Amino acid sequence: MRRHFRMALMAGVLFYGVMVFVWPPALWSLLIVGPVFALGLHDYFQNKHTILRNFPIVGHFRYLFEEIRPEINQYFVESNTDGTPFSREQRSLVYQRAKRVRDTIPFGTQRDVYEVGYEWVNHSILPQHPHEEEMRVRIGGPDCRQPYLASRLNVSAMSYGALNLRAVQALNLGARQGGFYHNTGEGGLSEYHLRHGGDVVWQIGTGYFGCRTPEGRFSEDMFATRAAHPNVKMIELKLSQGAKPGHGGILPAAKVTAEIAGIRGVPLGQDVISPPGHTAFSTPVEMAQFLGRLRELSQGKPVGFKLCLGQPHEFISLVKAMMKTGIIVDFITVDGGEGGTGAAPVEFSNSVGSPLREALIFVHNTLVGYGLRDRVRVIASGKVVSGFDLVSRMAIGADVCNSARAMMLALGCIQALRCNSNTCPAGITTNDPDLMEGLNVEDKGRRVASFHHETLKSAREIIGAMGLRSPVELRPWHLMRRTGPTEIRHYGDLYEFLKPGVLLDETNLPDSFARAVRSASADHFSAVEEASHDPTGDRTSAA
Repeated sequence: MRRHFRMALMAGVLFYGVMVFVWPPALWSLLIVGPVFALGLHDYFQNKHTILRNFPIVGHFRYLFEEIRPEINQYFVESNTDGTPFSREQRSLVYQRAKRVRDTIPFGTQRDVYEVGYEWVNHSILPQHPHEEEMRVRIGGPDCRQPYLASRLNVSAMSYGALNLRAVQALNLGARQGGFYHNTGEGGLSEYHLRHGGDVVWQIGTGYFGCRTPEGRFSEDMFATRAAHPNVKMIELKLSQGAKPGHGGILPAAKVTAEIAGIRGVPLGQDVISPPGHTAFSTPVEMAQFLGRLRELSQGKPVGFKLCLGQPHEFISLVKAMMKTGIIVDFITVDGGEGGTGAAPVEFSNSVGSPLREALIFVHNTLVGYGLRDRVRVIASGKVVSGFDLVSRMAIGADVCNSARAMMLALGCIQALRCNSNTCPAGITTNDPDLMEGLNVEDKGRRVASFHHETLKSAREIIGAMGLRSPVELRPWHLMRRTGPTEIRHYGDLYEFLKPGVLLDETNLPDSFARAVRSASADHFSAVEEASHDPTGDRTSAA
């Protein structure tokens, strides 16, 4: 569109000059044409609005249509965890915090507090004032030689390729300015993740992009060289993601440039589809050993893995493998089945993988039950928009939260849902030079940092209002939920939370975990009852 505007502008000026020369009265039309040209030039050269830069003049119609549609209170924010795109109200909150404009509301509560599913926290008569330092947490156990002090809110995994080079740079610039980390996604570690000096979590997926041999196997030498970069703070092994667990990543051929193909080590002109599983290991023990090797090759940096929870016994097998080998990861990232992506089969997005709430509680409980929770940090990934979202996830087991879609909204995403078509009008998920040219790295980087700052500030204020001094004091019973017209329960009642060490003695297990724990083995991922080929066995896990 920017190219077309330049061409139209030159053609219009030439045509108008000829018309004035041939027919002097045409000069009067300047009163109409002049303001239109001036508006187009302003849109073309301004840096604040990508839509207007990419679509001069016509981009204003989008804002006009938004203004004339039925009025909804733009400040009202509702938790949206059903996998749908963010509501207009959620987008408004992100935009306002990214731009640091007023985000207060008049007339009080904007939700029906008697609606089933309404959630809140109770305040205290003695509010506290948590220090900003409480919004950081140390990641790295005894075996980690380079622990990392992470923010409670960070940029979730989004690959270069899924996002273009300008969007990646803006996210990394925002991470540097705001003091939080930027997860690379599985697409490899590019120069754009490093150019602005932001902290980086390098994610290693099933395709081993950026550290793979020509045959697609993991390359220790390539990994060690790149992991040594000082901006790489942690290493994350991706097992699965919420939007398409068990499927593997998808980058359409239309978005694969020569540079992206080179970074990933894949052929040009073809869809890049990651394998659904890893080739570097096949058993829980082998996976633990591989993670230990990643820690060694990265010179002792924090190492962890990311997964969307699937079979409960398989996760317990991983924990048993850590106990057996003594190789304890530094963090685990839990991605909810409602997580988003740029391209995924609809059935996988809608119907595969555990939702974040249940998965987060299960992972937290398992680590507590095996006495590992103090050593392993838990990161929740999925639809964090507000300070309340942060507080609610930390109350039920998270130490840290990652956000992808809200960070994209801070970049200027309008949820056009063209992420997989290479035609993103906001210039974020497209590699079309014309469209991505409209995204100003410096301006969008500031907005990402501003959204992060304001959201953490909101979370800190909520925690203080609850009478707490730190997120570490949050507990499940702090989070309330209306479960019926006249019934209210806290999360400590809604879900079971285990006591430390209760899973170590398999002769006296909680009923809810007994089957999964006894089905799990450190030596293989198959359930014990499945290995026995019992055709009458109940294959449903009680966990």
